[in-house]
Amino acid sequence: MYIIRAVRVRVAKPSLLLVLLAVVAMLAMSCSNPLVRQYEYDEQTYLGIDGSATIVISASVPALVALHNLPLDPSASSRFSSDDVRKVFEAAGCSVTRVGRPWRRSGRRFVQVRMQVPDVRKASACGALAWSAYGFELTPQQIRYTQTAGAAFGTPPVGQSWNGSELVAFKLHLASRVTWHNVRRLEDGTEGELERGNILTWEQRLSDRLAGTPVMMEVRTETESILYRTVSLFAGAFTAAVVLLILLIWFTIRRGRARLKTFTT
Repeated sequence: MYIIRAVRVRVAKPSLLLVLLAVVAMLAMSCSNPLVRQYEYDEQTYLGIDGSATIVISASVPALVALHNLPLDPSASSRFSSDDVRKVFEAAGCSVTRVGRPWRRSGRRFVQVRMQVPDVRKASACGALAWSAYGFELTPQQIRYTQTAGAAFGTPPVGQSWNGSELVAFKLHLASRVTWHNVRRLEDGTEGELERGNILTWEQRLSDRLAGTPVMMEVRTETESILYRTVSLFAGAFTAAVVLLILLIWFTIRRGRARLKTFTT
């Protein structure tokens, strides 16, 4: 009995140690990964090849007040529902499709609002997007998208605990392969990288956004959708496989008939 228990302990301890090391490694990777970032204001644009767009804003309520002058209570103790947020955005001329449940982070309340824009060039008709000028040019050779985010419309609410390290992000999700972009890293100004092949992120410090420092975004892509190309490649591969299978079956049947004819004669 005692020998069995000793063996169990000696096996269990290394296993537990490995699990703990794996957890620590995962935490370290998530902390050091530059893609895992928290933003005080995050504006994501999902751009279609026809110029339509879905725009999702995830931000703290104080940031929405300071940047867009939206009539929301920025205090941490304020109470409001998703319907209240929807009404504020719709009153600002935005076509809202979904509002998520508010959440808290760093003592501030955050909300997420999803909006639909049939023509991204007219997105600034929405008050929460009015600080940007949008451009969309479609030619037989390429798609050129531009966006310049100008000055904020509101003022920082009194009593906010911002420390100057807060970030603002403009993230662009493209439907086609990117051929050129002007993303620069926030830290050193070097060229930024594509995420998953078709996602670009322009970052700015919240203090600079409040000061009105513009963010100029430009990207050029191919005119063919990545999804369309993927489906076409898959359909082509599937068709080739079916044709090959049919040829193999035909060849097998033909060979079998030839053998049967030789055997009968």
